[in-house]
Amino acid sequence: MANALRFASLHGHEAPKLPALAVLTALGVVYGDIGTSTLYGLKQAVDAGGGPEPETVLGIVSLIIWALLLVVGLKYAILILRADNHGEGGIVALLALLDARRAPRGSWRARLLIVGLIGAALLYGDGVITPAISVLSAIEGLKVDAPSLAPLVVPLTIAVLAVLFIVQRKGTEFVGSIFGPVMLVWFVAIGLLGLSSIIQTPRILLAISPLYAVTYLIHAGPGIAFAVLGAAFLALTGAEAMYADMGHFGRRPIQFGWFAVVSPALMLNYLGQGALLLADPQAAENPFYHLVPRWAHYPMVAFATLATVIASQSIISGAYSLTQQAMQLGFLPRMRVQHTASHEKGQIYMPVVNWLLAAGTLAAVLIFGSSDALGGAYGIAVSLLMAVTTVLAALVALKWGYNPLLVAAVNGFFLIIELIFVAANMTKLVQGGWFPLMLASVIAFIMLTWRTGWQMLEHQRSKLRQSEDEFVDWVLENPPIRLPGAAAIFTAASEGIPLGLTHHLRHNRVLHERVLLIASIAVEEPRVAPERRFKLVPVGAGITRVLFHFGFMESPDVLAGLRRACLEPELHGIDPENITYYFRRVMVIAGKEASGMATWRKSLFAAMHLNANLPAAYFGVPAAQVVEVGLEVEI
Repeated sequence: MANALRFASLHGHEAPKLPALAVLTALGVVYGDIGTSTLYGLKQAVDAGGGPEPETVLGIVSLIIWALLLVVGLKYAILILRADNHGEGGIVALLALLDARRAPRGSWRARLLIVGLIGAALLYGDGVITPAISVLSAIEGLKVDAPSLAPLVVPLTIAVLAVLFIVQRKGTEFVGSIFGPVMLVWFVAIGLLGLSSIIQTPRILLAISPLYAVTYLIHAGPGIAFAVLGAAFLALTGAEAMYADMGHFGRRPIQFGWFAVVSPALMLNYLGQGALLLADPQAAENPFYHLVPRWAHYPMVAFATLATVIASQSIISGAYSLTQQAMQLGFLPRMRVQHTASHEKGQIYMPVVNWLLAAGTLAAVLIFGSSDALGGAYGIAVSLLMAVTTVLAALVALKWGYNPLLVAAVNGFFLIIELIFVAANMTKLVQGGWFPLMLASVIAFIMLTWRTGWQMLEHQRSKLRQSEDEFVDWVLENPPIRLPGAAAIFTAASEGIPLGLTHHLRHNRVLHERVLLIASIAVEEPRVAPERRFKLVPVGAGITRVLFHFGFMESPDVLAGLRRACLEPELHGIDPENITYYFRRVMVIAGKEASGMATWRKSLFAAMHLNANLPAAYFGVPAAQVVEVGLEVEI
């Protein structure tokens, strides 16, 4: 599953201090997805290869093993984890490193931003599929011993997923605390099951040689080879979570977790499933569950369901965090964010995101109905994301001064592998690959519409703003009535006078003795140190500009920052708890002139702007101290 969606783990922004604890926690948050791919990865590949013939089994197991070694072990665990943004990883961190957000329109970096946004959107599309296929594949284990229970698989899956989404608002602290230990037991269990099967049929160890994978793909023919590659890629889904969650656990714990626990367990299990198919081709119906002793089938179904719920929970939590980062960087409108644990800043709940994910996931279960059918929809977005990540990482390496030939050779090698997987997954477009691509296209379109519309809105407002010198001269030449106390006026710009203040002074002819012009600026870093949180800029006539800087991993708690800023001599005597906070409520009017966007897209932006979360709530300002000023702006 594509879980770079797990940009924020359930365990806050700080990596655990004890490496052992970091490794244990990462097993649940980072590796829950790739760890449950064993439920369906090999089965789908063997089905695509035409059945469990010995050459097919050896070739496919060899292909999966070497894909895990190269793409996950070498590319992600060793190389990509080095491309960090102050310790943070993921596609948003890469975009921030390349400073693509501030690139001039039409430049190559601006086009790169579009590619990155599409990559982020792919995570949502694939994130809808992951809980569906994971939980479905786990509950389908019921059919191994009781085929008559097949009609219950979809209703049970919907029930499990519905409960999972409903309890999101309660927070994930308790569930998160048991993720690591449960997944550790899972990896040990699937490794031992595989080892037992290998001992009984050691011939499967021949698959360790890459020659079996190459020989099989050459002799299978292009059609079957591409189908097998597309299905085998399911064993890699979830690899990008290693990079996305790096900031929460650190590079070393993630690497150690992969090489010491996850990789050996996955290798043993896939080899064990292959050994079982060599000994008993009839087990191809569900090789994972046929590895399990008959007496343990039902307990294993329950255990697998729990493991897939853990993987799904991580995806959902990551979707919240990815959305929060996109909001911070100006790619999505403000949405309501609820913190579900006072001591764990990473634990957030976003109602809109939760219910949209729930709708998409449940729709996927109902539309496709089985893990086999969902396999056709799965993987296409992840393979595209991996290719995008490789390209962005190469550009970061060049920016950091690495040898261009070395960068081209290394990243080019992985890009070729991933483009082959992309092409193979594209063969599944009609089977269901259209579903995550459709979702990703809609989200990417919304992101681009919001970003372009916001730029147009800000351009229009900048033309209407007074300059600071002009406004100060106006105040000094025509002194208004000065009210005692202080007022804080929020503005989207770091220069010029907010339109709300200009209109207020023009119509009311009153002004507070002290006026703070507050702007929140998202920087290309995950977090900002407290000493760099704010900057005070005197404007004149009792007016001070306060520029707050927040990283893309932070919630913009302006009130907390203002409490600290008011300790400075320049703001002496101002009590943030007694300030009147002025916000502008901008009503966007979609103009008819062709200027950057079609009229219907302008209307879409205006609707999103109208329904965005109120800025006071977003910036953490008490509602009782807020005054809103209305303003119409045509774009």
